[in-house]
Amino acid sequence: MVDLIGISAYQLLVFVHLLLFVLWLGADVGVFMLGQEFRRRHKHDLPQRLVLLQLLVNLDMVPRTAWALMVPLTISMVSAGGYWDVPQWGVALSWIVGAFWIALVWDAHLHDQTPRAARDRKIEFYLKIGLTVFYLGLGIVSLTAGEPLAMQWLALKALMFGIIFMAAIMIDVAFKPVGPQLIKLVNEGSSDETEIPLLKTMNRTRIWVWVVYALLLATAFLGNIKPTL
Repeated sequence: MVDLIGISAYQLLVFVHLLLFVLWLGADVGVFMLGQEFRRRHKHDLPQRLVLLQLLVNLDMVPRTAWALMVPLTISMVSAGGYWDVPQWGVALSWIVGAFWIALVWDAHLHDQTPRAARDRKIEFYLKIGLTVFYLGLGIVSLTAGEPLAMQWLALKALMFGIIFMAAIMIDVAFKPVGPQLIKLVNEGSSDETEIPLLKTMNRTRIWVWVVYALLLATAFLGNIKPTL
């Protein structure tokens, strides 16, 4: 591995990996807190809550972008660190997938509430399912066969990353009814009839959010401690 001013490519990738972890988890906690404030209808009037919701949607682009970048970064890291002899075309493919995913996420955000955004999110949904299968398969095969990831902690981390994908997909699935419920809230105003269904949807979504937080911390622990399993 060629060093750049005494720093290897692997070390740089690890730094970026840590940075993305901070952006993912930190910004997502901010999204969570904004969601908490939005729920407090007796503290904020509807226009204020809609502003909070817009801030939530905008801030949510940070963890979504970080998540997409984690895919090519993880493949590049295990290759550069010598944990997996990934062919160059495989590393390049991972960056193409990551770039395509980011393009879908931002295009949907910039064209929200349009057929184009709906198309982007549908494609993204199937892409995330494919990546879920990849990471789950990588982790399971490596844990049982000892390859391609020989280190068990790393194989377990890959498996857990796949489970993070599953939980994050469930966040989007659980949150899907919010759109129509928000439209009803805006059109009809705040009342038990419009607020309670929305609150129930947000409560269901929060379960999966907590699952993602727990798994992110667990994968960070494995990556830093690297226990001998």
